[in-house]
Amino acid sequence: MEFRSPLGRARGPGSAKEGGIGQWKAERLAAIALVPLTLWFMASAVFMVGADLATFKEWAGAHGNPVLLILLTIALYHHAQMGLQVVIEDYVHHEGVVIISLVLVKLGAFFCAAYTIFSIVRLTF
Repeated sequence: MEFRSPLGRARGPGSAKEGGIGQWKAERLAAIALVPLTLWFMASAVFMVGADLATFKEWAGAHGNPVLLILLTIALYHHAQMGLQVVIEDYVHHEGVVIISLVLVKLGAFFCAAYTIFSIVRLTF
């Protein structure tokens, strides 16, 4: 099944010089992963309203919650990085600024995710 129009097939992959379907699928996969993880986190946050720090630490370290928090962190920062990459590639027209922006976004997402995961691990142990 072909989703491209005859004109699209004749012109080729477009300005990106590639199909771009892989990144589109990855971004949608991250979004799909974020739905149940975010619902779980929101429900947990509602139940934790009014809890003290000791109760929160106990919750964060029990029943696989650290794993779910880390998965939420990875999916969230990866999805945000991919979304910002698309915006930069579509709307920034100076090649040097595009490269610098993409590097900064990727590094920023990596370091924020790493710090968040470090915080989760430190909180649970």
